[in-house]
Amino acid sequence: MIDDILKASKSDAQLVRRLEKVREYTQVYLLAKQRQKGCDEMGEVATLKDEFRGVLDELIDYCKEKRYLPEDISFDINSVAKEIERMTKI
Repeated sequence: MIDDILKASKSDAQLVRRLEKVREYTQVYLLAKQRQKGCDEMGEVATLKDEFRGVLDELIDYCKEKRYLPEDISFDINSVAKEIERMTKI
């Protein structure tokens, strides 16, 4: 999924901006999650997860609207976060 988004971002400046915002939220979410292992659904981690899900949903909706991704795509938020983190380290 992320690879498809990266390919599409080469010709879509608005997608690049959205993707950068998602990258920032990913870093914050994963750092908070790592620091509070075992507390995934508590307090700040839950709030950060909700915020991350919100910007990720915006990105996915935009990609669906532009037909970069299929309408019926589903994803696990933690798997996507790890994929984005991997992509960012490249």
